[in-house]
Amino acid sequence: MSRVITFGTFDIFHVGHLNILKRAAELGEYLIVGVSTDALNFSKKQRYPICPQHSRAEIVDALACVDEVFYEESLELKREYILQCKADILVMGDDWQGKFDEFSDICQVVYLPRTPSISTTELIEIVKES
Repeated sequence: MSRVITFGTFDIFHVGHLNILKRAAELGEYLIVGVSTDALNFSKKQRYPICPQHSRAEIVDALACVDEVFYEESLELKREYILQCKADILVMGDDWQGKFDEFSDICQVVYLPRTPSISTTELIEIVKES
C-alpha cells in the first residue's frame, strides 16, 4: 500500500484545495495531510489564517479522499513528518517546484499543477476590497 503525504494551510477551503487533494489521493492508497497550525502560518506569512486550525483540519478530515490529518507545526520538521507517517510519495503544488527535492532520498516527490485562477490570497483580497 503506497502512502501519500501533502501539506498546506487550506484556509478558506476552495476547489483548488479539493483538486490537489483528490489528485494526490489518486497517486496511492492512503492520503495523509499535514495542516499548518495557526502559529506556523503566522511565522510564514505574518498573518493568521481566516479560519482557525481546528476548523481547517476538520474540513480536510471530512473529505472522502483523505485518510489521516495531523498538524504541521514546523517547516523544519517535514523530513520527520514524512518518516513518521511512512510516506512513499510527497505531493506539493507546482508553485513549490524543486523546493522539496531534498526529500527524494526518502520518498518520491511529485509536484502537481495548481488549479488556475484561484488562490486563498486572491480570495482574501477580493473580500477586503468589497
